Amino acid sequence: MTSGALLVCLLLCGVDVGWSGRVLVMPGEYSHWHNMRPVIEALVDKNHSVTVLVGSSSPTVPHTQKERFEYHVFKVNMEKEEADAAMRDMIHLFTNDTAAKYEGEFVMWKVMSKFVEFGDVYFRGLFDVGLLKTLRDSNYDVLFSDPMMPFSDLMAQKLNIPQVISMRATFAYAAERLCGQMPAPPSYVPAVALTDHLTDRMSFMERVENMLLYIVHSIAFPLVATFTFDGYYSEILGKPTTMCETMGKVDICLIRTYWDFEYPRPFPPNFKFVGGLHCKPAKPLSKELEEFVQSSGDHGVVVFSLGSMIKNLTSERANTIAAALGQIPQKVVWRYSGKTPETLAPNTKIYDWIPQNDLLGHPKTKAFITHGGTNGLYEAIYHGVPMVGLPLFGDQPDNLLHIKTKGAAVVLDIHTMGSKDLVDALKAVVNNPSYKESIMRLSRIHHDQPMKPLDQAVYWIEFVMRNKGAKHLRVQAHELSWYQYHCLDVAAFLLSITALITFLWVKACCFLFRRCVRKTRPERKRQKNKKE
Repeated sequence: MTSGALLVCLLLCGVDVGWSGRVLVMPGEYSHWHNMRPVIEALVDKNHSVTVLVGSSSPTVPHTQKERFEYHVFKVNMEKEEADAAMRDMIHLFTNDTAAKYEGEFVMWKVMSKFVEFGDVYFRGLFDVGLLKTLRDSNYDVLFSDPMMPFSDLMAQKLNIPQVISMRATFAYAAERLCGQMPAPPSYVPAVALTDHLTDRMSFMERVENMLLYIVHSIAFPLVATFTFDGYYSEILGKPTTMCETMGKVDICLIRTYWDFEYPRPFPPNFKFVGGLHCKPAKPLSKELEEFVQSSGDHGVVVFSLGSMIKNLTSERANTIAAALGQIPQKVVWRYSGKTPETLAPNTKIYDWIPQNDLLGHPKTKAFITHGGTNGLYEAIYHGVPMVGLPLFGDQPDNLLHIKTKGAAVVLDIHTMGSKDLVDALKAVVNNPSYKESIMRLSRIHHDQPMKPLDQAVYWIEFVMRNKGAKHLRVQAHELSWYQYHCLDVAAFLLSITALITFLWVKACCFLFRRCVRKTRPERKRQKNKKE
């Protein structure tokens, strides 16, 4: 058989004869890992070789399991429990739980110190000479990473390969603004952190608040980087450098949102939206769960989950919530692994784990009680389920503010709400048709895309592999100093020219005035003499 005939046979048989690349993955933890995994699976489906580089202290990446892809585990001299505590405390930095854990003054300093300690041992294990040699010899085509875990950008520089990152947002967009050169006019782009009320429509005083937040973040981010990670970057690269400078060399940023969620705003061309890439049609429920859901009748069910990081609540909070859930006519499926609340009603079932996507896609689901994690929000948008938000930490207040602003959620404070507050919120979301209409509008926008989010994520990773990077999408702002970026040197030049022209004009006027005065004085004198 000729080679041409063989190729035709392969195509007719549906065999993929496309090229394959080598992908190195440095994953995030917790929900970040769950968001990256579908991309990894899709890359494997397209015949790419995928290696997940993970530390031995990883608390949530299951590197001991056999997968379709390969795990490469490097030694980190810290126990999983210690690493887990350091990362959780950092994420929960501004919550009451962390403040109670570190009694006394300087809570932030203590939490940062523990995280820096974790970062140091993680760094030493990651940049082991033997590991670097092994990775170089593997000749990877691209590094796919999540910036939740440090030093992935530094690893890309050491291996001299392009990098694609998956992210929602860092602290107050500081890294995106200062390192990624993302335009962020404070007049209509709200800061992410430390606020749960700023939208893209701000009053004068809110714009003042937003500007002050931008100033604080712009000062705090470089300072934190200088005293934590910049030294590591200079050590590995062998020259004075900063974390921000290295982060700015990323080829493609896959943003885990879309315009169904985001406020309209400018983005650089290497920022690509892939929000909801993990979402998929609902699968049938287990027999037991399906029977419970069907027993709800016309009232339907409410799905309740606070994500993978919240294992339990205080007894007081759990009892307040359980009492509220017992007052609604819907059945409730609650993901909760704490002690069973004393006020738990017969209409509520508690599970250590629930098939959240499948439940949200069930036709009987009426509402979703959520902490506001991006993964859960997008599953609700995908399936068109209105929400009651109970934000806890991180970007969750900002996430839920977006959904509330778009009319698809009611947001409560989990620490101060009473049972009546939760009951009223659920009744409003279930019975007021405006919430369902709003979430269905967002769902239509989400589904009305030229390419599915997961396909787009895979496309851009393959694009970077094919083209050995995407530097042509990197804005020139990266090469400008801060005063050049804001055109302060141009403004100073133009002001100088204006001042010089003004000065010369004034001097010329003065000179001409004096000449005129000198000419008119003798003439006046002659006229006066004649008269005399």
